[in-house]
Parts: sequence; C-alpha cells; structure tokens
Amino acid sequence: MNAQTKTGRLIGVGTGPGDPELMTLKAVRALEEADVVAYFAKRGSNGNARGIVGPYFREAWVELPLVYPVTTEIHKDSKDYRTAISDFYEASVQRIETHLEDGKTVAVLSEGDPLFYGSYMHLHVRLAGRWPTEVIPGVTAMSGCWSQTGVPIVQGDDILTVLPGTLSEYELTRRLADTHAAVIMKVGRNLPKIRAALTATGLLDRAIYVERGTMANTRSERLADKTNDDAPYFSIVLVPGWAEKP
Repeated sequence: MNAQTKTGRLIGVGTGPGDPELMTLKAVRALEEADVVAYFAKRGSNGNARGIVGPYFREAWVELPLVYPVTTEIHKDSKDYRTAISDFYEASVQRIETHLEDGKTVAVLSEGDPLFYGSYMHLHVRLAGRWPTEVIPGVTAMSGCWSQTGVPIVQGDDILTVLPGTLSEYELTRRLADTHAAVIMKVGRNLPKIRAALTATGLLDRAIYVERGTMANTRSERLADKTNDDAPYFSIVLVPGWAEKP
C-alpha cells in the first residue's frame, strides 16, 4: 500500500510564535479535523505549542506528548546527545505511526513554522514518504517579535542573517560582521557570548532583546540596557538593518 492509498494522515501544524490569535485559519481547521494531537515537551511540561492551542482544545482529541529525553544537560555535539535524540525521534515515529495505521489523522504541533528550526521536521523526513502528509506554515517567532516591537528589520537590498545562539562566539562574530541585519535565536544561556559578539562587531547598541515574543508574559528592551544575562530559551535578539532611516 503506497502513501496515496492509506487513510491515515499526518499534518505538521505551525502554531505561530505564542499568541493563539496568530494561528492561521488553516491551522485551526486542521486541529478541528485531527483525531490525535502530538506535541513536543520537556519533562514536567506540556510545552509551548500545546499551551498556544489551549483555546482550541477539543475533548475528542487523543493527546500524544513527545517528551524529550534530554534538553541541555548533555552538550548537543556529544555522541550521547546525538544517540539519545535520534532514538527519541525514531520512537516518536513509531508511536505516531501506530495511530496512522489505524486510519487516524495526526496533527503534530510546532511552535512558529514546522520547517524552520522545528522538531517536527525530524518526524516529517521519516514519515512523509510513507503517509499522506501536509505541512501548515505558521507565523515565525522572529516575525512575531519584530512586529511586536515595531522594528523595521530590513529594506531595499539589506541582507538578513538568521543565527542560532548555540554557535561559538567566534562564529557569531564572523557572521554578524558580514550582514546588514540579524536575528539571533535560541538565546537562553547563550546570551553572554551573543552580547560579546555584538559588542565586538559594534552592533550592541542596535540590538533588541525580546523574551517570549507575542505571549502574555512577553517583554522587550534594548540589549545594552539589560543588566543581566538571564534569558529563557524562547528569547530572540533582533539587530535591525535599514541604517539610514528617514
């Protein structure tokens, strides 16, 4: 039986950056049609994506939490981390596939957009060739943050670079020095080296720190005015371009 003749269906649902009202109509409709709703979470938490869709909760859902075996306690480049995460994704695929084989529609929630730094993509590449699959794009965290703060990020021929804060300080500095504007994601405990890289490239005064963008408990400020390096993982640093504003 090929993917076209199977009745189970997989949907990657972008939930947007945090505000439930920023979910698309198509995403909400997919949740209304879903039999099973899967979502990634850390131990002891339901995760942000599950929180975002709270207003659209349906009693008929079978909920399928996919709990990460590790988060930051093992370095991401270590063999143990890679093995644990790879095994986790394989086990998650098997759990989802059990429902697909029963002819169910499985919606997998993903903060922001599913194919932009989203964990969903690791399921997608393993399942899309075997099952009917749809991906519903979502408003990205970065666009939610620059819209919330009212910061024009690029215009004209400006080049925008998106950087994960998990890069080395050297790599962050090198890439920040060769762009007009930047978005630095995955901030968290990486903020000290992000701050150092921005200082080295003369960009600190332009940088804006946004915490939990578009969520009810969001906050933002100039990074230069932030007096400590405490930051949740879901923080972003914006470095706007458009240097010659009228």
